[in-house]
Amino acid sequence: MSTQLFDLGGRLALITGSSQGIGLSLARGLGRAGARVVLNGRDRGKLDAAVAELRGEGLDAAAAPFDVTDPSAVAAGVAAIEDGIGPIDILVNNAGIQRRTPLEDFSVETWHELMRANLDSVFYVGQAVARRMIPRGRGKIINIASLQSEAARYSIAPYTASKGAVKNLTKGMCTDWARHGLQVNAIGPGYFVTPLNQALVDDPKFDAWLKGRTPAGRWGRIEELQGAAIFLASSASDFINGQIIYVDGGVLATL
Repeated sequence: MSTQLFDLGGRLALITGSSQGIGLSLARGLGRAGARVVLNGRDRGKLDAAVAELRGEGLDAAAAPFDVTDPSAVAAGVAAIEDGIGPIDILVNNAGIQRRTPLEDFSVETWHELMRANLDSVFYVGQAVARRMIPRGRGKIINIASLQSEAARYSIAPYTASKGAVKNLTKGMCTDWARHGLQVNAIGPGYFVTPLNQALVDDPKFDAWLKGRTPAGRWGRIEELQGAAIFLASSASDFINGQIIYVDGGVLATL
């Protein structure tokens, strides 16, 4: 019975920004738990390579290339998945970017680029998928927030703003959609070894600071996010709504 609670067999999951890094790892974790997974990204070549990688592991994977920052492309992409593959049971809003610049030098154009990728996409894809889930009376939406939903660091103030907004948008989605049978929650990763963070991983000063700041004493491994995703995607979390689970090695627990 306990294992059945986490079984995703027969469910279809769409993971945005999943051609590499955290998104691909989450797709792998959901796939290994039994879900059929649909990978999304803008680079068709990278997306096809990721799908082939998962299929090589025996997982049921497909590609859905569309731009999550374009509402028309999102509507068409979600419709194509629903019509051609099946109804989306699980959505993971993972797509996002990082731009590091002191706030006084941050350009307006880059601000809007970051907000489109990190915040607008969560609204666009979340709304498009929820409109399909609501008539079915069920669905799981998992937004990828961040440690920076709660705390800021130098040179990433706009990223912090975007992820703080994702945290509260998650609560808003829950408030509107829980009555329709949807569960909307978020995962807040701490510092993980990813392509997005590679420059920080390679910086001896930052690496030493991070390990000293984190009670676990190390960087996170992307596969360590899979458990939280499986939990929030499964029947084990059917009465959990509007919550953010921080997977950060204890950073937020200590000064």
